[in-house]
This record gives sequence, C-alpha cells and structure tokens, in this order.
Amino acid sequence: MTDSATANRETLGFQTEVKQLLQLMIHSLYSNREIFLRELVSNASDACDKLRFEGLHNAALFENESDLNIRIAYDKAARTLTIADNGIGMSRDEVINNLGTIAKSGTREFFSKLSGDQQKDANLIGQFGVGFYSAFIVADKVTVTTRRAGENADQGVRWESDGGGEFSIEMLDRAARGTEITLHLREDQDDLLDGHRLRGIVRKYSNHIVQPIVMFKEEWKDGKQEITSEEETVNQASALWARSKNDITDEQYKEFYKHVGHDFDDPLAWSHARVEGRQEYTQLLYVPARAPFDLWDRNARHGIKLYVRRVFIMDDAEQLMPQYLRFVRGVVDSADLPLNVSREILQESKDIEAIRKGCTGKVLGLLSDMAENDKEKYAQFWAAFGKVLKEGIGEDFGNKDKIAGLLRFASTNADTPEETVSLADYIGRMKDGQEKIYYVTADTFNAAKNSPHLEVFRKKGIEVLLLSDRVDEWALSYLTEFDGKQLASVAKGGLDLGKLEDEKEKEAQQKEADEFKPLTDRIKTSLAERVKEVRVTHRLTESPACLVADERDMSGNLARLLKAAGQNAPASQPILEINPQHPVVLRLRSEEKRFDDWAAVLFDQALLAEGGQLDDPATFVKRINQLMMEMGS
Repeated sequence: MTDSATANRETLGFQTEVKQLLQLMIHSLYSNREIFLRELVSNASDACDKLRFEGLHNAALFENESDLNIRIAYDKAARTLTIADNGIGMSRDEVINNLGTIAKSGTREFFSKLSGDQQKDANLIGQFGVGFYSAFIVADKVTVTTRRAGENADQGVRWESDGGGEFSIEMLDRAARGTEITLHLREDQDDLLDGHRLRGIVRKYSNHIVQPIVMFKEEWKDGKQEITSEEETVNQASALWARSKNDITDEQYKEFYKHVGHDFDDPLAWSHARVEGRQEYTQLLYVPARAPFDLWDRNARHGIKLYVRRVFIMDDAEQLMPQYLRFVRGVVDSADLPLNVSREILQESKDIEAIRKGCTGKVLGLLSDMAENDKEKYAQFWAAFGKVLKEGIGEDFGNKDKIAGLLRFASTNADTPEETVSLADYIGRMKDGQEKIYYVTADTFNAAKNSPHLEVFRKKGIEVLLLSDRVDEWALSYLTEFDGKQLASVAKGGLDLGKLEDEKEKEAQQKEADEFKPLTDRIKTSLAERVKEVRVTHRLTESPACLVADERDMSGNLARLLKAAGQNAPASQPILEINPQHPVVLRLRSEEKRFDDWAAVLFDQALLAEGGQLDDPATFVKRINQLMMEMGS
C-alpha cells in the first residue's frame, strides 16, 4: 500500500445495531449458510438494475459499456471468493451509509424481538433484510472495492472489516465502475472454493437473476482440475416472469420471491398472469408469509418493481398497488409504458390506473381462493396482515364487498382471538329472527369478551363479534351492512333485539322503565353534566350499570383511541343504563344519606368496565372506602 493510500485511510465504528446483527448472524443463520451467495448476487443484480434505470436519463453512466453482468471467481491459494458487478457502484458516503449503518424503520423493534433462539432469530433476520452482512457467515474478513458510475473517474473506495466493531475506508484508484466484494473465507469453508459447488448454489438460488452470472470454466486434465480462460454463464439470465408458467417450478417461483422480496422465507402464495387487451402487461405478485417490520409505516417505499419491456424502471412503484395491500411483493412488466416514465407520470397515468385495478383484483382473488380452499394458510395470512387489509374497507369503495368477505373477527363463540369467523359464516349461524350482525369494540380481546354489554346476548345465546384492533372502529364506520344484514354495535343506541324478543318481554321492560323513572331522574340530577341520559336497560343480567353512546355520537372506545393518538374527540356525553334487578340499583331506590356518592360510584364503575379512565381516581377510592365502612357498621 502506498503512503498516500495509508494517509487517507479511516477507521470508523459500526452503528450499534450493526454490531448486534453481526454478533447474531453466524449463530442464527449458519445452518443455512448458502444464502450468503444468494444475498450478495441479489444485491449485485439490484445495482445493475439501478444503473439501467439511471442510464435511461443519463447514457454517460454506462461509460461505453452497456452489457451488465455479475461475475463470481474464487482463489484456492488465497482462500477468497469474489462477487463483482458492473452496476451503479457506490460513492464514499454511500459506502458508509449502506455498509456501516442500518437506516431502516422498525430497527428497535427488530432487536427487541431477538431471543437467542436460533430458528426464531433466523426468521426475524430474514424479514429484516440485511443481505450484505450475511457474508460474515462464511468470511472472517470482507473487502469491498467500488466506484459509482459517472462520478470521479477512476476514483474508487475500499471498505474492509473483520466483522468486529469497526471498519476501515479509504480512497483508491479504480478504473472500473461497479462493486467487487471479496470474502476471505473461514478455515471451515473449503467447499466454497470449488466451482461445481458454487455453480450448484447459483442455479439453486439465483437462476432467475436477469443479468448473466459469469464464472470461469473448469476442465479436468490428467486427473487435475484446471480453470481455463474461457467464461460461461451459469444461470438462465432471463426474466422469470416473462417465461411460461408451465416452464417454471414452484421452487423457482419461491427463489425469485426471496430475491424480489428480500426475504429468507417462502411466500404464502403467488399469482402469475399475462394480461392482454387495452393494456398489455405481465404481473407476478406474491403474498409473504410474515409481515415486514415497517408494515405500519405507510410512507415506507416497498412492494412492486416496475419494468417496461423487461427493462427495470423503478423499485417500490407504490402507484401499482393500494396502501392496504402494501405487503404484496412482486413485479409488473408493461409493454406499453414509455421507458422514461417517472413517479410523477405514474400518478397521472390512466394506463397505470388500469394496471393498479388489475393487480388489486388479482390479489383479492388470490386471497379469496386461499380463504375458501386453504383455511389454515388463510389463518396464517390473517394473523400477519389482517389489520392492514381492514384499511381497505375505507380506502377502496369499489372492492369494499370483496374485502368485507375476507375479513375475520373473534367472537363470543370462541375462547381465543385466534379463533375467528367471517361475516358470511356469522350470518349462516344467526338465530331465527335475528336481523343484525352484532359487535362490540374494546381496547383488548379480554376487555371485549368481558364487556357488560354482552350479558343479555349471552343469556339469549346470540353471537357477538369481538373487535379489539385499533383499525376496527374506523373500518366499521364504512361498513354498515353485509349481505343485506345491518352491523350494529351493542354499545350504541337503545337495545333493540327485534324478533328475538316477544311482546310480553317488551311490555315488562316498559313497565319497569315507568316504575324506575323517579330513580333514573334522580340519578340524572345527581350526575348532572356527566351523562346525557339515565335509563333502565335490559341488556344487563349481572352488572349494575353500563355506559352507552347515543346512536349519533362517537363510541367511548373510539374517543379513547383518538385521545391516545393525541387527537381531539368531539365532546359528547354517554348514556348511563341501570339494571333494575341488581341489588345496588335496588338499594339506591331507598338511599337518602349518601345517594350522590352511590350514583357517582355507579357511573365510575361503568366507565372502568368499558375500559375508560377516571378523571379523579383518588376521589373514587375514597368514596368506595367510605361506603364500605358504612355498610360494615
């Protein structure tokens, strides 16, 4: 190394998260160590795609070399394996940002979930997508030399690390654009210094890569292996999505997903179709098996890669898929769009609207088929992506009925939130005379399951949906009926069970309401502005009271969700309903001395039972203590 090269060398520390990841990488992924080559080849392919795209607007970036490829070479004597590409390359700042940090949403959550369990951690690392660092599974030192296309001609960058806490970086002369990664293999990795072995790994994991993956040929002479100067392409080097479905195996589909989705796990399902007509395009769309860490970041850029006549145009073409399907991965290849298409053009393109509509319909059809024919697999999908799919109820009016048919909910017929029911199945087992689909919303499954609003429904054997996802209140404000049946909250408005109640029950209820009117009026006077109304209810069989939102008001659960999110909820007063059969309520009829305290406790208990928070907990406790002491004296 020259003195000048040594002078510009810097030693920098890895980001804390990178240190943690490197320590975990070998332990968690060594059992499937072959994936390091798939990940590095995939990154090289992405670099070539990015050059192809940027070159559409600036042909000088190709530097008179437009044939893009990936090269793999090994040196038995030096014990090195090299993966090189002539793609876009990296500048010094990009090297530091890409190889020294993990700038990814969900990073903290990712590391908090790592448990030390090899199998579980491997799945998490795969979801997180940190392909470059997999090199340290097999290498005890990694050297990267790179130069970004079109920048600082002949001025490259060398990055090097042993996978500890630091890396070095220096500037150097480099004529070729692109990136070369040299792995200094560990002592137990001799099998990776064999051409036949490497070809097998490439054909197993990376046969679908569009760019040619080139290796030197090997020949046997006099019983000895010799590497010739002639090169050969070891992958098919063709767009997998452009081939006939009959020529593609399930394994090839799965490996392509891992490339395009940057995932280590197999996809849950996929759809491959060629669409012809006013728009001509090919779509290969995948549903992952697990949710990515940035699933709830609606601004995250991920999903569909856009190609035009097999030329890569852009990653994460969000215009091709609605937000509520942001978990879908895959490729769309258009035969009609211009090669210089931009994100701005995509936003206004009628052709893109047609492609988006077609892709959305294809994914919803794929999910419907899964829901009908593979309930176990659909349950896995729902556990991972159900909350996101619910967003579509309010975002995609044209497909609202299809999405509603895909929804799944916990219910009072199940013991756990994992046991779910579709709206169609709910309707199929409704009681004779039942006219509505009943549901209750709460912060948690247990809070919903134990809601006092369910008491009369349990008594009559009526199933109620238990909604505890944050998105539920919002989604159901757009879904008021399904298959002709109205959806009704058991915690809003007056209780009307329709034909499920006979005339004698209704007469008895009205009689009690008249009989207890002096008490309800007195409670209303005592509670004053805390309640809109006080009335007798027959929805309770065990609890003394509950709070109900007026039919036109926001539910208490939604108001709490808005408050927790820092938003202002419209001011509204709840309705207090009392159980005329409960001993506490019966005592109130004759209470004189501490009536106001009893009325306040009744209201506060009802508020707590539905998951609300008291404005003055200390006063509530003081009242309870005083009433308990008086009852004991």
